[in-house]
Amino acid sequence: MLTELLSPAKDKETAIAAIDCGADAVYIGAPSFGARKNAANSVEDIKEVVNYAHKFWAKVFVTMNTILNDKEIEEAVLLAKELERIGVDALIIQDLGLLEKLNTNLPLHMSTQCDNYLPQKVEFFNNLGITRVVLARELSLKQIEQIHKENPNLELEAFVHGALCVSMSGQCYLSQQIGRRSANRGECAQPCRKLYSIETTDGKVLKQNIHALCLKDFNASNLVNKMAEAGVYSFKIEGRLKDINYVKNITAYYRQKLGRGISSGKSIYPFAPNPEKSFNRGFTEYFLEERNECYNFESPKSRGEYLGKITEIGNNWIKIKTNKKLHPQDGIYYEGEGFAINKIEEDKIYPNKHINVKTGDKLYRNFDPEFEKAVSQAVKRQIGVNIEINDNITITDEDGVTITKSLPYGEKANNPGKIKETFIKQFNKTGEGDFYISDIKITTELPFLPVSNINKLRRELFEELMAKRIEVYNSNIKETQKPLKYAEYFLKEIDYRANIHNKYAKAFYEKCGAKVLEPSLETQEPKRQITLMRCKHCIKYALGMCKSPENLILRDAYNNIYPLKFDCKNCEMSVLSS
Repeated sequence: MLTELLSPAKDKETAIAAIDCGADAVYIGAPSFGARKNAANSVEDIKEVVNYAHKFWAKVFVTMNTILNDKEIEEAVLLAKELERIGVDALIIQDLGLLEKLNTNLPLHMSTQCDNYLPQKVEFFNNLGITRVVLARELSLKQIEQIHKENPNLELEAFVHGALCVSMSGQCYLSQQIGRRSANRGECAQPCRKLYSIETTDGKVLKQNIHALCLKDFNASNLVNKMAEAGVYSFKIEGRLKDINYVKNITAYYRQKLGRGISSGKSIYPFAPNPEKSFNRGFTEYFLEERNECYNFESPKSRGEYLGKITEIGNNWIKIKTNKKLHPQDGIYYEGEGFAINKIEEDKIYPNKHINVKTGDKLYRNFDPEFEKAVSQAVKRQIGVNIEINDNITITDEDGVTITKSLPYGEKANNPGKIKETFIKQFNKTGEGDFYISDIKITTELPFLPVSNINKLRRELFEELMAKRIEVYNSNIKETQKPLKYAEYFLKEIDYRANIHNKYAKAFYEKCGAKVLEPSLETQEPKRQITLMRCKHCIKYALGMCKSPENLILRDAYNNIYPLKFDCKNCEMSVLSS
């Protein structure tokens, strides 16, 4: 079964690099209304990405997945029309007010910010006529399989790699509570990466100044086949704020893992993809198969690849046992701290500063300049073609797109073998072009043509073939959104957690049979204790306290207190307002 590899892009350059590295689709922020406020892009830049992607039958999805006020809804509708005009392939949205106001042929993907965890929520979107749902990260393979069986014609997109939000997406209000920076408005201040102390309600300190809400990074690369079997169509890499080398490395890695995707062409990499060499806080498969150690209380910094343990410590050097080749300027991580290698003499490593370590400490490399140099080199993606020359020249690409052109007139060649050799040689000079030659068959006597004419013929043929490919894509490959309809919502009453930030979203829910009790937290904070985060990560589980009856709180660096609530039956934890 062919699947889609979906890569992030903070900008035009990263998007094009992701496509070159084998992405079947990229997702990129609109000029506004994206859930990563610092990753916005102009319509002109997005248009360039669209033009580049469609050559390979790759797709471009644009994120407009924040909640919007009444005025922003009107602006978003106009922006959506502009994005449709330039040829983007889908919009990723959160706000149901857009469903009420949009009139578009663009496929609509419901963002993971919609809290697509319950099967009833996914079924609701399917009943509306939505094209795709981006599943909650917390789902297991069994839960994904159930959702797919109940919605067999709905495209399911699931995260496969990258940073994890500790809260279920769309249900995190801690940043809004602390500093009025709303995650649902694209302004998350990442309080989950800060230091907290874990205490009992009677004042006993269990852990002091640890990263209690910090998770490892997601890496489901060993489970991609099981995910596909469960019903995942699109494999999504997180990282719209990540640098271009991160996106290139991780995209190339998953392209090799997944094999051929739904787009065209092949990529040749000047580096060996390795996810451990890109930013990571350690890896977890999260809840795909079973609960595991998904948390990283030590540090939100990049840990990188494991090197080995310290075996000996000298006055200003250390030795470690490792099978990895180390280089000067390598960045080394240990216990939340780091240093750069100043020099290596024999097996002694000289740090660039004093370090407080002991024998047996584990070391990781979180910056490898040799690898970064290799990844920064250009990757070229090209589409395979077969050429057959008889009375005509026929070119057929790997997708079956064909063009035929009459063989140019020329004088009879004095040396037929030589001109045939020249034709093959010049046609194989695709260089930095979008095509490469898989096979050339010549079954006729070729006329004599100067090399310049042969080169011109090659360029014209490939330009015509590319134009034909774009025509086929727009006619047969590009998807459209089927008409939306109202459907019954699975809850009769909804509160601030529905994130209703405008009158259009309120109207939409009411037409779907749900009574709106209150607007979004960003509009009006309820005058009662509320849930600021709903998490599958559980601090009691992490501390081995599952059977403990003690009530726990988190205390931050500013002495703010956040009570914790544990739903042991469903193995969930909530962070509450004080």
